[in-house]
Amino acid sequence: MAHSWVPGADTTGFGADNLPYGVFSRGGGAPRVGVRIGEFVLDLAGTLGDPEFCVSSLAPFMARGSTAWRAARAKIGGMLTSDSGRARAEPHLVPLADVTLHPPFEITDLTVFQDTPRTGGGPRHFPVGHHGRAGTVVLSGGDIARPSGQYLEPGADIPTFGPSREVDVGAALGFVIGAPTPPGRSVPVSDFAQHVFGVVVAGEWSARDLQGWEGGPLLGPAFATSISPWVVPLDALGAARRAGREQSPPPLPYLRRVADWGLDVTLEIRLNGRVVSRPPYASTYWTADQMLAHLTSGGAPLRTGDLYVSGAVSGEERDEEGTLVEPGGAEAAPVLLDDGDRVVITAAARGMSGGTIRLGEVTAVIHSVRG
Repeated sequence: MAHSWVPGADTTGFGADNLPYGVFSRGGGAPRVGVRIGEFVLDLAGTLGDPEFCVSSLAPFMARGSTAWRAARAKIGGMLTSDSGRARAEPHLVPLADVTLHPPFEITDLTVFQDTPRTGGGPRHFPVGHHGRAGTVVLSGGDIARPSGQYLEPGADIPTFGPSREVDVGAALGFVIGAPTPPGRSVPVSDFAQHVFGVVVAGEWSARDLQGWEGGPLLGPAFATSISPWVVPLDALGAARRAGREQSPPPLPYLRRVADWGLDVTLEIRLNGRVVSRPPYASTYWTADQMLAHLTSGGAPLRTGDLYVSGAVSGEERDEEGTLVEPGGAEAAPVLLDDGDRVVITAAARGMSGGTIRLGEVTAVIHSVRG
């Protein structure tokens, strides 16, 4: 196991086999790039001094590509686990309690996928999704305003306009694009790790009543997406990789897997401090490399900072539901979010050293719509 000399780091889920990236500031200073290690942030601008770490976004670093990502991770990990690196890194450790976290990058585009239902629905030939609004992505800790729109009252023939009464949230993972592509070029499943920089925890908010009346993904599922402040590199998830679920019928050739990008990640949803579900990401039908291949199959370019989200993850058991208002089934027990309700979504996986790594968390409080 790669032990870190940083006090307590090995037992926090943010040890040397994790090393997620984020953007932080301290004492009113300018935001800069850092890596979380235990309950500290390593200031990369001070430690490494590279220009791409002295800015308020991960985008310049993410755009450099996978070779640069792996080289930086190896250098940072070496400093945090060796006596020789300690002298260089220790002066640039900042207590997490002393920093303000910022959005890690500017969202350039947002796509939200919808996973195959657990039961019924028939086979799928491609991952289904919709484009969202990049401006609706909010950092963990940002409150969620209850959206307004049209919905149909029971027994009514004419819709009503007003605040949604059925706000829901889904636990998901978001995949962050680092290396861009030119227009007209598709990304094969084999090139997934060359373009995806890392993973964030995501909370996918929806208004069930608005979406039900709309009959499509416009206002109902597009008013907010929460993300965690830490981007976990793909290399940190090596021990969590699995073959993915069997798919029937077999996908078309451009969607056939060539590597194991199913992820054994367990998400957890808490409502007002109570655990209500632990959805297993390994139960998803489509893997992230297939989602990316389909997303770019028409030749649409990737840009650094694009984000695509898995959609709500649900397992087979009642305590593995990915949303609070799980649709379908006679035993469904909807939980309607009230103003003031606090939702926390976390995720964890097995680390390369055998311990547990944490992927961060999404925290949000629902409040009434503001005029």
